[in-house]
Amino acid sequence: GSGERLGGATPKQFCAVQGRPLVSYTVRAMERISWISDIIVVVSPENIETMTSIIKKYGHKRVTIVKGGITRHRSIFNGLKVFTENEFSNRLLQKPEVVIIHDAVRPFVEEDILSKVVMAAKEHGAAGAIRPLVSTVIASAADGCLDHSLERARYRASEMPQAFLFDIIYEAYQQCTDYDLDYGTECLHLALKYCKTNAKLVEGTADLWKVTYKRDLYAAESIIKDNLSQQVCVITDVKEAVAQVGFLLHESLKSQIKVEAMSISLSKNDSHLQNIFSRQCYNFVCVNDKKYAIQETQQLVDTLEKSNIPLLYPVVLISVHLDISENISFGIGMEELARIKKFAREVKKKNILVYGLLIQYK
Repeated sequence: GSGERLGGATPKQFCAVQGRPLVSYTVRAMERISWISDIIVVVSPENIETMTSIIKKYGHKRVTIVKGGITRHRSIFNGLKVFTENEFSNRLLQKPEVVIIHDAVRPFVEEDILSKVVMAAKEHGAAGAIRPLVSTVIASAADGCLDHSLERARYRASEMPQAFLFDIIYEAYQQCTDYDLDYGTECLHLALKYCKTNAKLVEGTADLWKVTYKRDLYAAESIIKDNLSQQVCVITDVKEAVAQVGFLLHESLKSQIKVEAMSISLSKNDSHLQNIFSRQCYNFVCVNDKKYAIQETQQLVDTLEKSNIPLLYPVVLISVHLDISENISFGIGMEELARIKKFAREVKKKNILVYGLLIQYK
């Protein structure tokens, strides 16, 4: 896409949302789904270098960048050719049974709808997500006056993702006329026109909307921020008193947000913690009673960095130090908080926000 409707020189897929290009969120949405074997990103020639740097910077995997054409259909056709023609890729990728076609500017696609269109495509040959029309469609006459309107209840908006048996969609593109390639927009129509394949229409969810105008970028940012605030992981040491604090925190929060609580030894680089990172949780409350809480926080940061999970958003770590002792020394507590403050300044450069909380009681 060129982003003409967005306005400005930067194509919308490269516009920053929370400091990160929009296309990176979309790639990540696909990347986190294990059964998707390859991700083909079709980019206009002048933006290939930009896309390559995005892939490298955010650590995206299983991605192949392909030079796009001058129209939507020509670009999609180029993307399909990486499985059949050497000139479109350094190496031929293994041809899939089903291929998903998706827009770079629809970053909130979930695994559920992807799975539904893929399974429908396996059964029917082609499938696509649809949504109800929000406005009535009308046709104007040559004089600029109303000619007729469509009955809105009978029609649906075609959305992405769409899925096809690879052989069907590839054959359809091979048979396309230049007129189809230059002026067409609907992939499902090509499968019907050239392969006599009637696509199964799958009811999509409200989060399939497409970033088209500048106001949509602000809406996307709002959704991302809202999603971030809805999940937290509470980590405690295995000691009973500390674990109990984590349990009580979990009980008090679970009616408001999604909370996962666990008692582990951070020094053992627990595999369960790796699973938390892979599910893209970005908020952590770490409760311990160690003399130097900063060491526990450091271990958590180290584990996060070793996981190689791309940090789509700022990670928030709240380090809670429970000082359970008979002889409370306020000076020692302030010393510890000063260390955490210094550590927080260092890791903030890595998009990790650390906060320290000291609780002292007998």
